[in-house]
Amino acid sequence: MCDYPTVRGYRTIRLFLYRSRRPRHASILEMCKDEAKGVADAFIRQQLPHIDAQQRVKAINRLLSLGKIDLVKQGSELLYRLKDPSSISKVKGVDNQERLVYQIIEEAGNKGIWIRDIRLRSNLLLTQLNKILKTLESRNLIKAVKSVGASKRKVYMLFNLEPDRSVTGGAWYSDQDFESEFVEVLNQQCYKFLQQKADLAAESQLDPILRRNQSYGSSEDVWKFIRELGISKVELAVEDIETILNTLIYDGKVEMTVQLRAGATSSGTPGQVKLYRATQPLTEPAGIMRVPCGVCPVFNQCYDGGSISPSTCVYMKEWMDY
Repeated sequence: MCDYPTVRGYRTIRLFLYRSRRPRHASILEMCKDEAKGVADAFIRQQLPHIDAQQRVKAINRLLSLGKIDLVKQGSELLYRLKDPSSISKVKGVDNQERLVYQIIEEAGNKGIWIRDIRLRSNLLLTQLNKILKTLESRNLIKAVKSVGASKRKVYMLFNLEPDRSVTGGAWYSDQDFESEFVEVLNQQCYKFLQQKADLAAESQLDPILRRNQSYGSSEDVWKFIRELGISKVELAVEDIETILNTLIYDGKVEMTVQLRAGATSSGTPGQVKLYRATQPLTEPAGIMRVPCGVCPVFNQCYDGGSISPSTCVYMKEWMDY
């Protein structure tokens, strides 16, 4: 009795014959198109058993040189993945090592990647990697950006990307320097807005509950107030203003509450809006706390004629001048 091939068997035979007649690089490219996440070398060997190792390497290198596929490392395994057509023209003319480094940097996005991490992922020597990075930088494919988290450390990202706020520090940094005066001005103006809102509520409302409710302002309200003042040269987001408001909360000048609201556009959880109000301290601080001596850690060692004395105290002089 003869066993006839099943329909699936016919398809497998036809696919094998079809791939065996096609150019080797075209068959590998077809596999990469079918597998979006990429194909391993073992999978290619399994699908194309009639191709020896030398022919397979030659076909893969041709696809890499043409920019049709990318070499991707996932864990300890190397995968061949179909290249995005929109990015092929950008890396035209680079060799395989340069393409690998470019791809590693591309995957890092706008947060960038440190040269040490690139070296670990690419397995390239430091001298090779430095040469490749300079080549890619000279072609305006990548750029180096200093991170505020480590001033001596540079991260690499694609040339056309805007660095993430975690890299640049956002609106609070200019050329890696913290803008303390700018932050202090914003701090004062945000508190001034909430204090004016609280004073207006106290004058217009006798009911304590209504007075309290009307003294609240959302972060969007404060943001609009700051934007209308025009005191910022950079574009501030609501999240930036909330950062300033958080410092006022830590100082005990402002309190925050969360209110449920349909269709809220706050940066918080959808359906919630953050509300802020100016508060008054329950007790006034003691007078001793207002002078440097009240919080001085070497107060017990301070005396006239000593190495630490009131006459030589720089903090006392600054306080008196103020």
